[in-house]
Amino acid sequence: MKVKTENIVGCFLGLAIGDALGVPVEFTSRVNLRVNPVKEMIGYGVWNQPSGTWSDDSSLAFCLAESLLSGYDLNDIAHKSAQWMQSGYWSAHGDVFDIGGTTRLALGRILQGEDARFSGETEERSNGNGSLMKIAPASLYFANQSDDELYISIKAISSITHAHFRSVFGCFIFSIYIAELVKGTEKNIALKNTAIRARNFARKQAFNEKEVTLFIRILEGTLPSLSQEDIYSGGYVIHTLEASIWCLLTTTNYKDAVLKAVNLGEDTDTTACVTGALAGLYYGHTNIPYQWCELVARKSDIIKLANSFQDCLQKKIFA
Repeated sequence: MKVKTENIVGCFLGLAIGDALGVPVEFTSRVNLRVNPVKEMIGYGVWNQPSGTWSDDSSLAFCLAESLLSGYDLNDIAHKSAQWMQSGYWSAHGDVFDIGGTTRLALGRILQGEDARFSGETEERSNGNGSLMKIAPASLYFANQSDDELYISIKAISSITHAHFRSVFGCFIFSIYIAELVKGTEKNIALKNTAIRARNFARKQAFNEKEVTLFIRILEGTLPSLSQEDIYSGGYVIHTLEASIWCLLTTTNYKDAVLKAVNLGEDTDTTACVTGALAGLYYGHTNIPYQWCELVARKSDIIKLANSFQDCLQKKIFA
């Protein structure tokens, strides 16, 4: 399996830029964004941050990526993530201005000495998008594993914060889709392949049918044909998973994909972050508007991390 350097750089820059586009208008309704849509990178707004500032979404993805450079160590991933919450490590400007409740509780346990295998929230109400938003580096790192191996790895990483089956299975589906895109599969065919793999795996594992059915719009292939009114963009893991894939499938370039994600409203930064990871991986960094790349916080650090991650994949995974 071969991966071009620009694909990894595109994924990492793509998720941070999507995140930064959504930060100023987070929680804004779709109705309001129809009147005043986001068209370019803007600053301040809801969080009073300068343009190009990304949030916890990107920070936790970069903590995960950096940890994986030294090999897969679940507790190291957890402690780097907790270091972000405690001191702003891998933040855009050295501080933490946005963190979900489930993530805060779980990382708080890590700081108190809990093992990463047991730190995550397991209740149904804890199925926000906090593990999905950060999972892309792990999806890349484990992309050539069997589905059995991939599920075990992704489940463990998601469960540092989000341990309910729904969050885990959402991250698993996303990771299969990433693996398909990494192979160079066309985005619509990649979704069909993802649906087949996820359905077969769920059947083999005898997963709770009621839970699996919640993902039916992806697993039965109806997602691409849905209208915008049928796509939801709040902080629920399934909604973010559907919205991000839908935005990629219904556009033809990075810019249109992430702007479509932002202008869905509500959890704008996370929807655009996850969409940006997919679109940046699919189209490559040269498809991302130059001015957005210049504005995004810590551009050189992100590119350096992405290049190191690419080298890591070539040496340990794709050799």
